[in-house]
Amino acid sequence: MRKSTPILLSVTVLLIVSLACASPSAPTQDVNSILGTAIMQTMVSALTQTAQVVVPVDLMGTPTATFTPSFTPTETSTPSPVFTATPFIPQVSVSVATNCRVGPGKVYDRVGALLVGQAAEVVGRDYTGNYWYIRNPNQSNGYCWLWGEYATLTGNFAALPMYTPPPTPTPMPAFEADYGGLETCAGWWVDLKLTNTGGISFESISLTVRDTTTDIVVSMYSDVFNDIDGCTGSSTRDVLNPGANRIVSSPVFAYDPSGHRLRATITLCSRDGQNGTCITESIKFTP
Repeated sequence: MRKSTPILLSVTVLLIVSLACASPSAPTQDVNSILGTAIMQTMVSALTQTAQVVVPVDLMGTPTATFTPSFTPTETSTPSPVFTATPFIPQVSVSVATNCRVGPGKVYDRVGALLVGQAAEVVGRDYTGNYWYIRNPNQSNGYCWLWGEYATLTGNFAALPMYTPPPTPTPMPAFEADYGGLETCAGWWVDLKLTNTGGISFESISLTVRDTTTDIVVSMYSDVFNDIDGCTGSSTRDVLNPGANRIVSSPVFAYDPSGHRLRATITLCSRDGQNGTCITESIKFTP
């Protein structure tokens, strides 16, 4: 647009000059007036065509960009599943009070007991599945073997390791004796209750009862364990095994020892004829 303005102005001037020459009779003032008017119109037209609209900055203000908001979808995290905690550590309780030993069996020494209402942590088991290796209820830093007959387990006990028990100890003889009563039938005798608490069987017995009031002594030796039941009869047993108990009758007194202080000395042996391994216990009582 700006480059075409001089060309248009030149053409206009030439046109006016030619008109002036073609009409010599026209007055000079009219020619000048016409020429001036044409020039002014041409300049106004040029200025109109070339003018740029200027908008005052202070009237426009700061242009505000209009846009459509674009949202990027965000990933929604899936909440982790919530699990109810379950007991993991296996524990054992019993319905009947059960001894706890240094090994899985009665041949091992007793070192504690799990009572009804108690619970103990289980750390292992034996290869037979009959015994559980637990924390000793009677020793905070000890362990022992519990018989599973009366046991109930909870927790994750399926993965418990198998423990090798300690070597079987050399069986030791042991027994307990208690006064069992006074009987009579053509004489008087006392009954003694014997319980084998050791690890070997007994096959013979030596029994002496002394009346410390009269200093009278009655004695016997036998390869059987005999129980005299008043005047109705008697029963015998050849062997007293570990854990078993048996009533044994003493030799007969010729008088009634009631109220006298008696002392019984019992010797049990692992072989007939008072041979093998023997052990002796003594008790005092008053019938």
